[in-house]
Amino acid sequence: MKILVTGASGFIGAHLVPLLLARGHQVTALGRTRVDGVDFIAHDIHAAPIAIAPHDMVIHLAWQGLPNYGKLFHFEDNLPADYRFLKSLGAPRLLVTGTCFEYGMQSGCLREDMPTDPANPYALAKDTLRRFLQALQKEQPFALQWARLFYMHGPGQMPGSLLAQLDRAIDEGAPSFNMSGGAQLRDYLPVAEVARRLALLVDRPQCDGVVNVCSGTPVSVRALVEEHIAKRGARIRLNLGHYPYPAHEPMEFWGDASRIAQLEGKP
Repeated sequence: MKILVTGASGFIGAHLVPLLLARGHQVTALGRTRVDGVDFIAHDIHAAPIAIAPHDMVIHLAWQGLPNYGKLFHFEDNLPADYRFLKSLGAPRLLVTGTCFEYGMQSGCLREDMPTDPANPYALAKDTLRRFLQALQKEQPFALQWARLFYMHGPGQMPGSLLAQLDRAIDEGAPSFNMSGGAQLRDYLPVAEVARRLALLVDRPQCDGVVNVCSGTPVSVRALVEEHIAKRGARIRLNLGHYPYPAHEPMEFWGDASRIAQLEGKP
């Protein structure tokens, strides 16, 4: 299958593209940063649309300006540019990455059939893009898979992310690591597993609509950090409570992973 991938050089794309190639797909990367081993189209999504040869499927990973979740440019700039770009392609299949933040301040286990209630500009833009695309399906039929991502970690993660900061502190020999109280419950997956599940969706066109890409298991932030320290064999003290708990997300939430588990024949 011929697949166009945006954000192919990013955190997820760097792990997903090799999986697609290994599964025999022909991949074209589109963006501002060249990706080795695949065809490449140099293009800024925010620029005027250009003529692009038809592809069997488009995987849209790109999104500018993260992790500044509270900035208005998400729905002032990114939303209209991304919608205009995706509409211009006329692809028969789209796989677009969303975010667990679309659920807003809801707590507990989050299911795909729950109403969304985004509480920050980034989540609002993503949720609106999904609604725009669903409306477009009525005028321009295509298949849409909306992969709602939860928390990820692993090689290539943003320098400001929790475990990346922890790794720097360990590497620099810091005696302690400042963090929140660590009682928040979250849903974490290694980025390699996120990429594997996205590749699974590529090969399961019958699974359309919203799909949580998550572990389905709540883990406390403190437990995640302590496990990572143990894996590193490090000795560093946790300065718990140094930072307040974030106000833009609930204390306890995780995803219902039953839908994607069914694709693999798991109970």
